[in-house]
Amino acid sequence: MSLDYVLPPEAPVAVPVVGSTAFFPVRRVYCVGRNYAAHAREMGFDPDREPPFFFCKPDNAVAPVPAGVTGAIAYPPLSSNYQHEIELVLAIGVGGADIPVARALEHVWGYAVGLDMTRRDQQFAMRDKGRPWEVGKAFDQSAPIGAIVPATRIGHPSSGAIWLQVDGADRQRSDLTHLIWSVPEIVANLSTLFRLEPGDLIFTGTPEGVGKVERGQTMRCGIDGLGELRVKVV
Repeated sequence: MSLDYVLPPEAPVAVPVVGSTAFFPVRRVYCVGRNYAAHAREMGFDPDREPPFFFCKPDNAVAPVPAGVTGAIAYPPLSSNYQHEIELVLAIGVGGADIPVARALEHVWGYAVGLDMTRRDQQFAMRDKGRPWEVGKAFDQSAPIGAIVPATRIGHPSSGAIWLQVDGADRQRSDLTHLIWSVPEIVANLSTLFRLEPGDLIFTGTPEGVGKVERGQTMRCGIDGLGELRVKVV
């Protein structure tokens, strides 16, 4: 049955796939907060291994950047403290709820390098008032992402360097082994709160070294085995 719409529907958000002409369609975007101990400390929190917490971005916050291309994102309005957060991103290919940790990787289709861009001043203002973070985290182009590497090609990385430079200077550098909650644990825990579906993306948290970027600066970042992501702020 065909549907009539009162307005033209938005085209689906889709991320390129390494080694393919196909694209990965985005459904929802989940993010894990404070999942590296050193980053938790730099944000002023105790990194004890309490249960993970999550927040969301809309699908159209995703800004796909094809391999070998320098993407461009606009400096957001109403902020003077625009910060980078490099993250490993999971792409869910098989849905499910209450997924056991031992079966969680069966639900992960692939992996990518992503940025959780943050209006830190807006985030802190909302946090200090006990209000939701959306204005600090869920704005336009707040989730740049590189091409997705299928798990059939890369496996399921549990170690490897994760790093970010701004105009060639090191800002963030760590290893996936420093994740407080592993990839299987993230998937299992999140699936108790939401039914995961094909097309979901999960940003897994950022290491220490987050900081400001300004118009004209270029972020170059990468994760071992997943290539690099380059984004300029305009």
